Amino acid sequence: MLPEIQRKIATYPDDVRAHFSAVEALIYEVAESLDKSVEESVKWGEASYLVKGGTAIRIDWKTRSPESLCLFFNCKTLLIDTFREVLPDAFEYQGNRELRFPVHSPLPVEPLRICIAAAMCYQTRKHDPLLGL
Repeated sequence: MLPEIQRKIATYPDDVRAHFSAVEALIYEVAESLDKSVEESVKWGEASYLVKGGTAIRIDWKTRSPESLCLFFNCKTLLIDTFREVLPDAFEYQGNRELRFPVHSPLPVEPLRICIAAAMCYQTRKHDPLLGL
């Protein structure tokens, strides 16, 4: 993990850090299953994860929604609109770039896995109905 990301998550509450770590591990697990390498960076002050042929997945905890961990996707993609249609009850959706899930509940692993894989394969699936989901 990049030092900038380590410093950022060190400021998060314990339960948020645990969810962050689990989501990050899931990103690497999905990437490995797709035979892709993950590039870590910090974009807009958020931990960002990108694979070749995909679009970035950013993770952050915001004080404006302290009960949730947020995943952000490029707003020029069809990802959030598609997730909202395919997984309507899995997350709280904000606009066309953000999904949230509670940090005081079990991690929604399977819906997250679907979203992460869709982002990682976005360039090849962007013209498929519902991104092939």
